[in-house]
This record gives sequence, C-alpha cells and structure tokens, in this order.
Amino acid sequence: MADIKKILVTGGLGFIGSNFVRHVLQTKDWHILNLDLKTYSGNPENLKEFSGNPRYQWIHADITDPTAVKPLMGQVSTVIHFAAETHVDRSILDGTSFVKTNVLGTQVLLEAARENNMKLFLHVSTDEVYGSVAQGESLETDPLLPNSPYAASKASSDLMARAYHVTHGLPVVVTRCSNNFGPYQYPEKALPLLITNAMRDIPFPLYGDGSHVRDWLYVIDHVKALILLLEKGVPGEIYNIGGSFSISNRDLVNQVLGIMKKPTTLIQPVADRPGHDRRYALNCDKLKKLGWKPETSFQEALHETIRWYQAHKDWWQPLIEKKSFQTYYKKQYEDRPGEKG
Repeated sequence: MADIKKILVTGGLGFIGSNFVRHVLQTKDWHILNLDLKTYSGNPENLKEFSGNPRYQWIHADITDPTAVKPLMGQVSTVIHFAAETHVDRSILDGTSFVKTNVLGTQVLLEAARENNMKLFLHVSTDEVYGSVAQGESLETDPLLPNSPYAASKASSDLMARAYHVTHGLPVVVTRCSNNFGPYQYPEKALPLLITNAMRDIPFPLYGDGSHVRDWLYVIDHVKALILLLEKGVPGEIYNIGGSFSISNRDLVNQVLGIMKKPTTLIQPVADRPGHDRRYALNCDKLKKLGWKPETSFQEALHETIRWYQAHKDWWQPLIEKKSFQTYYKKQYEDRPGEKG
C-alpha cells in the first residue's frame, strides 16, 4: 500500500481528472500537483475554486517533455495518470496526437517514475482496449483487440505500463473503465453533446442504427474506485471499473429527451463511423472484492448530470462557441451523410 502524501495528477484539468482532484481536495489531506498542457478539452475553469488552495498546484506543461516531467517526480510519492487524447472520432480523423500523447507521453512518465523510485503509478485506461464484446463481459486477463486508433493507443500505453512493472519493478496498477459521465465533461462527448443540443433544440447526430451498447459509469463512482486502488491496489494488477448499467445509444437518447421533455424528432441519424464497436461490457468482480461498488444509480446520476448542464450554461456555452469546436462539429456531423437503408 502506497504511503500517499503528495500525488502527481496528469490531465487534471480534464473531465475525469478534474473530478478526481476536486473530490480528493474535499475529502483527503493529500497534496496534488496537476500536470496539464491545457489542450482544447483541458479547462482551468474546472478547478478555479482551488487556485489559492495550498494543497493544489497546476503545472502548465506537456507529459511528453522529459525536462518538465522529471523534476516533478522528485516531489511526489504517487502518480495517477489521466492525461490522454480520448475522443474516438478525432482519432479516426487523425491518430498522430493520440500516439504522441498516449504512448510516448506514458513512456516519458513511466521512465521518470522509475528514475525516482515512485511508490505507485496508477495508469487510467479504457474498456475499449478489449474491442467489441458480442456476449458476456471482458475480464482483465482477456486479450487486447482495439479497433480504433484511440483504443490502439491506449492498449499500447497499457502494455508499456506493464513492461515497466515486469522489467523494472515499477509498482504499476492499471485500470480500465467504461463510459464515464457527469459534470465538467467536454461537450463533444455523446452525453453532454446530447444534453446541450437538446437545450438549444438542435438535432443530435446518432450513429448508424443506434443499437450500439455501452456500460455507463458515473464519474464520482469512478473517482472513488481510483482512490480505493491508490490505497489498496496491488502493483502489477489490472482492475476493471464499470457502472454495471448497459443501454443502447438509441435508448439512452430517448431517455434523455424524455427527461428533458424534448421531442424525438431531435434525433438525426447519420452514417455510422468506421470500426464502430457494437458493445462493451466489463466484469468488475476483482475490484468489488476490495469493497467497491457503484454508489449512485444510473437514473439518479443521469438526472443529476442533466441538471448540472442546465445550471451551468456559463461553463459549456463558451466552449461550443469556439471556432475550433464549430469547425470540428461541422466536419464530423453536419457534412456527414444520413444513414442509408
């Protein structure tokens, strides 16, 4: 068990990272160094209330830069690695940044952690590394069969983390989570895009026939699982973290529109994306044996998430008004043909 006093968090301005930082600062006495380059999806507004907190510091730097990373490793006992390019659609358009950040960036961090005898390196990954699962649930021992450039880059980073544990004895724990949702999620992702589009009566682009199935995990439950693994995770092990609630994309869209009292005419079918996995599902028995389970029901978390975006238009409106977001949205959805058949 790691003696946690000060943590290096990578990607702490992002969705899951910022929720982790907030929860830790509110519930623990740990100190946090947040290493974040502030890319398009990293938002300082996510943690602005902690800017004067003596237990928190944001370092504006790139995880692929050894000269920035190495000095920080000497100041901490533990690393939790969130920083990654994560949007599948963007990886299909161009996978270059995914390889650089997710693979090279992870290797730079692992090497610096090795040189500084880190007590624990927790690497946060995704269920997408298992590929599409027609039946049953993915186990931590299942082969990696990624189907998108994003998933391939994450699988590569998982293997790099494993190699540093086996070769160098670095105490690494790897986690693989299902689809996260909750506050502060960048609005290009499916659920916040659906909610914010519905608030503005803009059609939501639904890929293919909408029958793709995902397991949904409330971000706060994910954060609590990660904290448990920082305290009790066994180095060299992999832990699945799932929400234990699976639903098709079409059914999810219908649920959200129903809650928001919006018409289903806002659903706009578009051609399916290349290599779109039909289903993910995780077996989380290994983690549950440590005492974790999702505390928030899917319905409760979904309603809370919708309320958050409705109450925080001042957070997401400036993001979707940026030219970069508008250009991406047009290219990805508005210029895309409708679903054939």
